[in-house]
Amino acid sequence: MVRMSFLEHLEELRDRIIRALWGVAVAFVVSLTYCNALWDFVCQPAVSALKTLGYKEQNLVQIEPMEAFNIIWFKLPVLCAIFLSAPWILYQVWAFIAPGLYKRERRWAAPFILGAGGLFIVGGIFAYFVIFRFGLTFLLSIGQGNHVVAMVSMTEYFNLFVNVTMGVGLIFELPVLIFFLILLKITSPSFLMNHSRYAILAIFIVAAIVTPTPDVFNLMLFAIPMCFLFYFGIFAGYILVLHRENRRFPWKKVLTIVIPVLLLLALVLYMAITKYGVRLVPHWPFLLR
Repeated sequence: MVRMSFLEHLEELRDRIIRALWGVAVAFVVSLTYCNALWDFVCQPAVSALKTLGYKEQNLVQIEPMEAFNIIWFKLPVLCAIFLSAPWILYQVWAFIAPGLYKRERRWAAPFILGAGGLFIVGGIFAYFVIFRFGLTFLLSIGQGNHVVAMVSMTEYFNLFVNVTMGVGLIFELPVLIFFLILLKITSPSFLMNHSRYAILAIFIVAAIVTPTPDVFNLMLFAIPMCFLFYFGIFAGYILVLHRENRRFPWKKVLTIVIPVLLLLALVLYMAITKYGVRLVPHWPFLLR
């Protein structure tokens, strides 16, 4: 194994950071060509919330002259570039730590990059279509009936949008964190399962802090996916432990149960759409009659 000095480690870290920034820069240039379409996409939750609350004017407010330029042509492309370049950034992280792993553990590079990058993007999508829409509607409805008219500035709206989407995207990295802890033998699936009640308590505390609204419904929108991700991370770590011990997971037995259940749910959804007039919509609860 080739050993590196402390300065060589710093040089390698510098190179990886520079490459990651180049990836963000390329994604930023690509995002600049779609700024108007991206801004229309970002504004949809605000338009939907104002429409739901009965406002005739469903627009955001520009207060400062440079506000629209800073947000639409700089901050928004940066946010989009971070999401687009997430797999490339994670690859640079993996390439930096991979020399310290065994050869058999380096084979997890592709699952790590695809899984972590995919979970980050899925978290942002979940925040956009579910959490941010409900949270924004609730926040704007608090003052209604008390001589309060909603007038949302571009800056405040975009800051809230970034906080929610980025925060949920990072929360969705929980399975990757658990997998790495098990990979480095810092913890084990059995330990996490035995102490899962404490983890669930911590998840609800974090969800209560992160949730932009104080109601229980939005708290559950955060907490339930986080609990699912926690157990999914334990399951991925359990697969890793079985691989280390040269054992195999009983996929055939599990799939014989899971596939019929999924087919039954698909049949129920098909019946609801064809016979009861239910239709799919791009927001929660995704099914309306």
